[in-house]
Amino acid sequence: MPISPVPPLPVDLSGIQLDPQQGLARQLYQALRERILDGRLQRRTRLPASRDLASLLGISRNTVTRAFDQLYAEGYIEGRIGAGTYVAELSAATRPSAPPMVHASDNPQSAALQLLQTHHLSPPLSGAPRAFRVGVPAFDLFPFETWARLSARFWRKPSPARLGYGDPAGDLQLRELIAAYLRNSRGLHCDPAQIVVTNGAQQAISLCAQLLVTPGARVALENPGYRAAGHALAIAGAQLCGVAVDGEGLDVPALAQLEDCRLVYLTPSHQYPTGVTLSLARRLQLLEWAERHNGLIIEDDYDGEYRYSGTPLAPLAALDRQGRVLYVGTFCKITFPALRLGYLVLPPALAEAFAQRRALDMRHSEIGTQAVMAEFIAAGHFQRHIRRMRTAARSRRDALLAGWPESVPGCAPLPVVEAGLHLCVRVDSLARERELISAAERVGVEISALSSYWLPNSRTPEDQRAGLVLGFAAVPEAQIAEALQALRKAWQL
Repeated sequence: MPISPVPPLPVDLSGIQLDPQQGLARQLYQALRERILDGRLQRRTRLPASRDLASLLGISRNTVTRAFDQLYAEGYIEGRIGAGTYVAELSAATRPSAPPMVHASDNPQSAALQLLQTHHLSPPLSGAPRAFRVGVPAFDLFPFETWARLSARFWRKPSPARLGYGDPAGDLQLRELIAAYLRNSRGLHCDPAQIVVTNGAQQAISLCAQLLVTPGARVALENPGYRAAGHALAIAGAQLCGVAVDGEGLDVPALAQLEDCRLVYLTPSHQYPTGVTLSLARRLQLLEWAERHNGLIIEDDYDGEYRYSGTPLAPLAALDRQGRVLYVGTFCKITFPALRLGYLVLPPALAEAFAQRRALDMRHSEIGTQAVMAEFIAAGHFQRHIRRMRTAARSRRDALLAGWPESVPGCAPLPVVEAGLHLCVRVDSLARERELISAAERVGVEISALSSYWLPNSRTPEDQRAGLVLGFAAVPEAQIAEALQALRKAWQL
């Protein structure tokens, strides 16, 4: 809803200092966002025109426009061309009265075995990826020759200091580079001491389950959502509480209705599997929920690098000023799944406990992969590869959107896809969902059922759970076109 004009308020932006050696638009965006969140720029404050602000700061108008575009995209500012730009009406979370507590899980072995039978995790699909496999990036584009050269260089004469028992939190150089990457690319400021390197995102989620869940504790997660996360939490003894997802992401008011719930897992940047993005208002509500309940938030940013309009959104953890968010990141959606390399960014009070817990399981991650990834980042290959992967994923998304049949009986139109590696299209019944997927399987096309992402005993009517989840990044455009042609024949369109 457009806001009504109000008299311009005096705005003091004199404290903004930009380093010309860094990205000016990103710095300006971060400076304005910080002032909005801490109240220095109050709601409905009118901001200077882009031309005036550029003149004040001694930068180009295009730089100011790019910063404003990102603030518009994330909901910090609003307005219309010709009517001025205003700070949006938001509420900020306050500081907590006490730090969050860590609970060690002591689930008995017999109960764990029973849970394993109930929460069995199906093995991933094997073999080379096909259209439209979910969760697989374009690893056909990975620079394997560069990786091999860096690996050979490391193993030709490795430092003896790196060949013994390593730090269970991970290689220090890699953690320093991860911290720098998150700061520069995602607006997430953290110390390397807060980072624990893991064997992919799944191990990071499992560590959270082991350390934050007590048997019988209620844990909230998106429904539908990432079932492997639910399995890990349930094995640790959690009582899973599904929370609905709508067009703004997790329904935070519904979360607030849950009694005795102090932990929530979610995928805010690109909800898995529906693909929606958690709105800024919901993000702030979620942080307020954590403060009121002395709770913790597990943020799984599994494919946050893939944003096709504007720059990647700042993670929820970048808004956290109370030590409530545990940020899960992975390299596998930018490189390839077999790399098994991820990380956790933890509140300072939790970092040591997580490193010690990981030492009991793995002692430390294999040094070669960590060292090579560190050099891969330091030499600039990683950022170049991200840009290449984002471009490829956008092109493959466009191929799917352009080639999808205009009218598939029982299917809703394809959604707008602004992020991620997959999309979700609703289907009007479970019977139609099964029919479409079975026909696709017969012609060698992989499509995942939305109904399989729901928790057991969900209250949502069965027919409202039906849909098709399609990954678009795994194969090149030519194979996407072939798969779409096969679907037309299989579905008799």
